[in-house]
Amino acid sequence: MRVVIAGGHGQIALRLTKLLAADGHSVVGLVRNPAHEADIAAAGGEAAVLDLESADVEAVAKVLAGADVAIFSAGAGPGSGNDRKDSVDRGASALLADAAEQAGVRRYLQVSSMGADRIDELDPDDTFTIYLKAKKAAEDDLRARDGLDWTVLRPGALTNDAGTGLVLLADKTGRGSVTRDDVALVLAGLCSTPGAIGRTLELIAGDTPAAEALATL
Repeated sequence: MRVVIAGGHGQIALRLTKLLAADGHSVVGLVRNPAHEADIAAAGGEAAVLDLESADVEAVAKVLAGADVAIFSAGAGPGSGNDRKDSVDRGASALLADAAEQAGVRRYLQVSSMGADRIDELDPDDTFTIYLKAKKAAEDDLRARDGLDWTVLRPGALTNDAGTGLVLLADKTGRGSVTRDDVALVLAGLCSTPGAIGRTLELIAGDTPAAEALATL
């Protein structure tokens, strides 16, 4: 497969690039900063320097041309202002989805966040709530598209512990944590899991090998 990952320098994205490249797939990581190209190359991928906050759909579609899978794993980051949470976590996702449709890339994976369905219970002025609102808006945008075979993945609290390969992957899992290694492992599998199309899945650490969890979808 040829896989294009938005937010290609992110911690999950770099892990995912290594996994996909090791399996013989071609991976392109979209990044804003040219200084990140070396890290993506070291992971086995190829960098495409493109700012999703300022690029137009034609420029993004050009990078996506010939791809089999588009993955949105970008984020404004914890130090960003509220405006950038909207422009990146929602706006850039919608732009990538528009470009995927224009380029004819049907498979689309969205890395979201657990709690995106609970924003009505949270303080509307809290920075994390604003982040979750942007993620939820990006999810809703995807669900309205008929031109994409989308999957939304909502990981629990992320850790940098070594992955175990054992997960709980379901429509609802309850709260929990999950390693970035295991999120990347599941994303790699979701690229070619038809049973996940059109579903919003939660992911935390569990007792089931990731391959088995994906197969049972």
